[in-house]
Amino acid sequence: MSSAADWLEQLEARLEQQLDAFLQANPAQEALLQEQERRERRQRQRQLLQQAEALRSTLLRLAADIRQWRDRAQRARAAGALDLAGRADQQVNQLMERGRQQWQALEQLGQQVQSNTNARPSSTANEPLDQAWARFELDQELEQLRRQQNQRH
Repeated sequence: MSSAADWLEQLEARLEQQLDAFLQANPAQEALLQEQERRERRQRQRQLLQQAEALRSTLLRLAADIRQWRDRAQRARAAGALDLAGRADQQVNQLMERGRQQWQALEQLGQQVQSNTNARPSSTANEPLDQAWARFELDQELEQLRRQQNQRH
């Protein structure tokens, strides 16, 4: 098994060397490759932000549902319908558990967004202006989502 792994590692190293040599000999291809990588990073960033926004909307709907069911439980208690109030309380607890799960998913997504942001090159001086601007806008959207999340804590 180790000889197969060694062979695979050697093949991988050889292919990497050939790619490096090709890119050094063809700077235009290297630039195209870098551009494609930047586009893919931006696309991943946009997808993560869309997922975060969807989770945020779900959390807002859950919060509204929780308020509604709490009000219903209070009205039922006030009217002496304790069985109905208990069922409404159970619904509140279920909704709150879903909210906790959604919040955890949002936090994990935030970590992914952060690591994706940190993985990108920090210098935009060599980037075309439209790419630097797109990156700036994504960073601004991410920061806005973070502020909204922190305000809800």
